[in-house]
Amino acid sequence: MPNQEIDSKKLVEAILFMSQNAISVADIAKASGIASPGHIKSTLDQLIAEYGARDSSLMIYSIADKYMFGLKEPYSSKVSSLANGPDLSRGALRILAYISKNEGIVQSQVIKIFGSSAYEYIKELSEKEFIEAKKSGRSKKISTTPKFKEYFNV
Repeated sequence: MPNQEIDSKKLVEAILFMSQNAISVADIAKASGIASPGHIKSTLDQLIAEYGARDSSLMIYSIADKYMFGLKEPYSSKVSSLANGPDLSRGALRILAYISKNEGIVQSQVIKIFGSSAYEYIKELSEKEFIEAKKSGRSKKISTTPKFKEYFNV
């Protein structure tokens, strides 16, 4: 195959498409060989605008300074059962995010912040092996597991 010029926008798009998790500008730069984070950010903004304007089920969105492909509604909810991986409820995701930001927090503190419904979410997260709870005094100390770090790429 002859040496072909690679379109940087298509390369960034391909990286997003192939990435299983949200990916940072720095990781896109590393994967693409494009040294300029500003150029990558500008390219991402263009792609977000283009996908937003298309009559398509696909979109590119940003999550905490990371980017990934996703589906627009109502397509996302129609085909979500085809996605592999554990389904986590919105409440469980909120609790998991809080636990990951406050690694080693005691369960009683989580309950104090989120209310008694957090017990059920903690149980769900524990059963799906995203967190582990170890006895600590009269409460439990909660931390994320290696499975959490691998699944969410953190």
